[in-house]
Amino acid sequence: MNGNYESKISNICVAQKNKGGLRNSWLLPAPNLYTWGALILKILNLNLSRPQLIEGPLRMKRLISPALLCFIFATGAIGVSQAQTGPSDSEIANYMGLHRAAHFGEGDALAVLISEGADLEARDNSGRAPIHVAAFASRDEAVEILAGAGANLDAFEHQDYDIVTIAAVANDYELMDLALNLGASPGNTTSPYDGTALIAAAHLGHSKVVSRLIQAGAPLDHVNNLGWTALIEAVILGNGGPDHVETVRVLVEAGANRDIGDSNGVSPLQFARTYHYPDIIRILEN
Repeated sequence: MNGNYESKISNICVAQKNKGGLRNSWLLPAPNLYTWGALILKILNLNLSRPQLIEGPLRMKRLISPALLCFIFATGAIGVSQAQTGPSDSEIANYMGLHRAAHFGEGDALAVLISEGADLEARDNSGRAPIHVAAFASRDEAVEILAGAGANLDAFEHQDYDIVTIAAVANDYELMDLALNLGASPGNTTSPYDGTALIAAAHLGHSKVVSRLIQAGAPLDHVNNLGWTALIEAVILGNGGPDHVETVRVLVEAGANRDIGDSNGVSPLQFARTYHYPDIIRILEN
């Protein structure tokens, strides 16, 4: 999360704690923290010295108070998604064998280790196989070597991400294209939200990645466990800017179903109108 936002929320929380505002029990609970996380940037632009009414994604106005904002922040739900977690510096420092060679892209070392029978599916403490480590480090050659030796291209790490989704989230088109060409599936159900690489890329406005995934046969209308499709996420988790406008255009031109609403029946067009995204509205209306 942006450091300025974090500082701003922290200051709000301190002020609320000092005056007992965090003990308010009359607050309307968020329907789910992921949804409120999607609205957090809008909330931060409001005057949070007192409760505010904002138009939420459930077709009704919701009361947002400083205390509720602090609750979201404290529970770690301030982000719009549960982010992928690449290897930490300490994990990298402790890597040995295939994991180390994969992270640093040491092709010769990988070849030797593989010839000696190293376990291609060995996992680190976070459930990452060497091929995940290579993907997080954007080591295309290492991914190709591991795949050529028989590594599972559709393996999941501990958060249920595969290498296609790791590359899609990172907007690493070259790596994702390589993985798909090597035989990785474009349609695995991934992440704690039972989404797909397409949904993740659409959420972030990675239109070129979205286009390539569609070309590879990714399911256009998969619904994650939040009730959202790629098209819905491109609208409600975007900012209405050029990247998300292009993402919506690519999805619609590919045949994404514009009539699928969220779990409350709210359609992508209704969301776009709520958030006043005129360019997206035009695409969805045509």
